[in-house]
Amino acid sequence: MAHPYHHALSSVKMWGGCVEDYLAIHDWFDASKAITADFRHRALRHHAEGVFMAETIFGPTLTLLSGRVIPTRWVGEQHVREDLGAIPSFADWVKSIRPEPWMGRTQRIERDADPVLPDRTTA
Repeated sequence: MAHPYHHALSSVKMWGGCVEDYLAIHDWFDASKAITADFRHRALRHHAEGVFMAETIFGPTLTLLSGRVIPTRWVGEQHVREDLGAIPSFADWVKSIRPEPWMGRTQRIERDADPVLPDRTTA
């Protein structure tokens, strides 16, 4: 789906209520478009852990304006399934990221972290 609004319309068809009942959750899933405006934004939240993170942020249930209570997880799972056809794990996304040399570089920080170690830049 192209826009959180369309996901919210789909939620209304599934569970009733109105677009405003669901829009915040669908906006949250797609907020990563601010970082990269193509499908890769989905790697940040469109997976099983993202669905559980939405539940942590929005609470375990969602009370519609009509008074009906539905699990927040249902809405997150709906969003991810509509975009990807299934709910992958974060590991599924990571397996598809091509490692680059800069991703594994580390620097020794012991001197910065432990003031007892001698500063080798002055020796």
